[in-house]
Amino acid sequence: MIFAVLGIPVSQQLGLSETEFGLLAATPVLTGSLVRVPLGIWTDRYGGRVVLFLLMVATVVPIWLLAGATAYWHFLVLGLFVGLAGGTFSVGTPYVARWFARERQGLAMGIFGAGNSGSALTKFVAPAIIAAWGWQALPRIYALAMLLMAGAFWLFSASDPQHVVAHRPGLRQQLRLLSDPRVLRYCQYYSVVFGGYVALALWMTKYYTQEYGFSISSAALLAACFSLPGGVLRALGGWVSDRYGAYKVTWWVMWVCWIAFFLLSYPQTSFTVHTVNGPRSFFIGLSPSWFTVILFVVGVAMAVGKASVFKFIADEFPTDIGAVSGVVGLAGGLGGFILPIMFGAAVDLTGVRSSSFMLLYGTVCVSLVCMHFSFKPSLPSAVPGMSAKRA
Repeated sequence: MIFAVLGIPVSQQLGLSETEFGLLAATPVLTGSLVRVPLGIWTDRYGGRVVLFLLMVATVVPIWLLAGATAYWHFLVLGLFVGLAGGTFSVGTPYVARWFARERQGLAMGIFGAGNSGSALTKFVAPAIIAAWGWQALPRIYALAMLLMAGAFWLFSASDPQHVVAHRPGLRQQLRLLSDPRVLRYCQYYSVVFGGYVALALWMTKYYTQEYGFSISSAALLAACFSLPGGVLRALGGWVSDRYGAYKVTWWVMWVCWIAFFLLSYPQTSFTVHTVNGPRSFFIGLSPSWFTVILFVVGVAMAVGKASVFKFIADEFPTDIGAVSGVVGLAGGLGGFILPIMFGAAVDLTGVRSSSFMLLYGTVCVSLVCMHFSFKPSLPSAVPGMSAKRA
């Protein structure tokens, strides 16, 4: 998420278009998505502790080198390597889940997933660092923080040999999970709740600065009103999913997002109506306060939805959590990569900044239709406690 804030001064320095900024912000997400499948498989085979430690260490050098980048292509190439950090989720999720009984795995994975709140931490810390020492200081401080965290993780974490998948299936065998319609279904859900979260977390700071005229510091603070609940409340989503079932929770998450994106999609509009008493002018649009409130609701919904999708996986694939979470995480990450680019392209083509929410509104519509028909035979049974397998 470093480019959510760092990308703004870099964009101004290099004179980037909206589409170029979207590509810059999304580039790390691409790598973080593509590595999730092999990382999930290696976690099943070798255990999460060693894989997560090596992955964290591997990101230190490219993060540090960002400080010396001067050309657009420098940032794009280094962003690909920085994006390795995004693969940690498909390692940490199965690593954490296997320490707990099935009825508590949703909560456990949700607590781990609360690490997504790091994107909000960036919005609090990064603007202050840039203001004090310039944008070049930000990647250097982040590289040192990553190195320290990798060391702390290695010292204070543990490993259980029983958590390694005993039958150790081959790569080809595990990738056959892609042909399972349930896996494809969860990929679709996660591309909305996680891909949309990533895309908005990357885009909202810039949106606030250009739509409402806030400074980078103020815009980042307001954007954190979305990122923070979208990360921290994932634990709540895990608990709710354990209690009421993954299907029911995911269904309501989609409906909340559908309503919110409809409201956020409407552009700031001024128009004049010729009445019998003469022309009357009207304005329709969201104030920064109402915009932030609705965005906060979206962040809460997406936090719950991210946890409920992985509750599906824990229920359906208890012995292949790593491989399946890697595939589903890949789909979500690709959504987070494609959407910011589409946001920028839509703004360049239409000149309407709320077109980003129009795109998200369309994706949620597709999700609701697909979910309705996928689970239609089971709708009468959608009661609290219903298992995902019955769905």
